[in-house]
Amino acid sequence: MGNSLHNKIYLGRRHAALNALSTKRVQALLLFTAAAGAAVAWFAVQALK
Repeated sequence: MGNSLHNKIYLGRRHAALNALSTKRVQALLLFTAAAGAAVAWFAVQALK
């Protein structure tokens, strides 16, 4: 039962969804978001001084 076609299809879809998170475009977006968040935090700290 663990080797059924249903399990293979389900795991295949799950694996593809995980691979989508590791694309260069998504990684670039995450990096940009992190940099923008750091910039906003820095400006907020500077405004409080």
